[in-house]
Amino acid sequence: MFGAIESAFRIPELKRRIFWTMGLLVVYRLGGHLPTPGVDGKALTDFFDTQAQGTLFGLYDLFAGGNFKKATIFALGIMPYISASIIFQLFGSVIPYFERLRKEGEEGQKRISQYTRYSTVILAAIQAYGIAFFLESLNSQIPGGVVATPGLAFRLLTVLTLTTGTMFVMWLGETITERGIGNGISLIIMIGILARSPYDIINTIRSVQQGALNPFILGLIVVFMFAVTALVVFVNNAQRRVPVQYARRMVGRRMYGGQSTHIPLRVITAGVIPIIFAQSIIIFPSTLGSFFPDSEVVARIVNWFAPGSPLYILLYAALIIFFTYFYTAIVFNPVDLSENMKKFGGFIPGIQPGKHTADYLDKILLRITLPGAIFLAAIAILPDLLIRYGNIPFYFGGTSLLIMVSVILDTLKQIESHLLMRHYDGFMRKGKMKAQGMRTN
Repeated sequence: MFGAIESAFRIPELKRRIFWTMGLLVVYRLGGHLPTPGVDGKALTDFFDTQAQGTLFGLYDLFAGGNFKKATIFALGIMPYISASIIFQLFGSVIPYFERLRKEGEEGQKRISQYTRYSTVILAAIQAYGIAFFLESLNSQIPGGVVATPGLAFRLLTVLTLTTGTMFVMWLGETITERGIGNGISLIIMIGILARSPYDIINTIRSVQQGALNPFILGLIVVFMFAVTALVVFVNNAQRRVPVQYARRMVGRRMYGGQSTHIPLRVITAGVIPIIFAQSIIIFPSTLGSFFPDSEVVARIVNWFAPGSPLYILLYAALIIFFTYFYTAIVFNPVDLSENMKKFGGFIPGIQPGKHTADYLDKILLRITLPGAIFLAAIAILPDLLIRYGNIPFYFGGTSLLIMVSVILDTLKQIESHLLMRHYDGFMRKGKMKAQGMRTN
């Protein structure tokens, strides 16, 4: 592995991409320390640490890299852009106009990207205005207040600051993707999650020093974390390879086709999106409780849906499984794939082209998605079970783990491809990062 890292810095283009990526990520982290004008960041951080954990605000702060609870200029993070991207991805499956754009190739993708950027500005402005109202409302709950001079001027300044910050973060992400290595948006989310790790490690050490956590239990937790991480890597790479044969055909004076390949159907096609969707719904009662702290009815509902309670676990797992199938159906279209295969003379051995191929692929995807969905649900509810029933202060969340593993693997694969193109050995033996296969009859 160290030899591969050394080889990466011998390639001028790859070295330049790595330095671009590192430099822009440093800029993002530096921007996370610039406060929004007119906001007391310390008072807001104290509020989040005591009252906003386990709410929608806490979830938002996770993807904003901790910038939301400090009210920095990057408080919105990249979430408006992700929301806009998901919206247009859904539009591409249900609205004919966007479906046509998606099929137009590079030009169509450029227009969708433009629509996504415009929508990001609108979403960011709306969310920023809502945050301004939220910050002003905290003046009545926090002694000394959060906003020094509430009013229309503060709201407009907050909208301008946070919207500009979001657009700058979006530019950073797109520039990393274009000039750096890896997916820029994913790397920005990951670096924000990693920035929280030192605080989690410090809290764990304090728990051991104060006697709240036995050192032997801590050792078991560390071993358990490594085992879970290895399992996540395995399942994240797991795929069912469907063999495809292309018939020989004459185009002009040249012969094309005749080769064999495969369609890699991933066990977790939807990635971490189902967990995000499910979390946004399941923590709504806790968010409601923060707005109505004196209501007995709301307090009872919050208790029913407390993290780790039986109703919370069952509903959370069911939502993850549902959204896994839902989002997989959106991002993978067997009908389009079968039509493209038929157009270029491809077929699955033993399966007729066209509708039969689409049905066959849909059947396989239906089967392999179930274990993937159950695995996502298990990883997501594991920290809550350890905290509630094991009395273990567990800071290693399932969502964070899945994001970090998927982003790191994707980045390593891109570096691997650069190394192999220039005849260097990659990170794995024989210069190949092999995905684990999974068979489904």
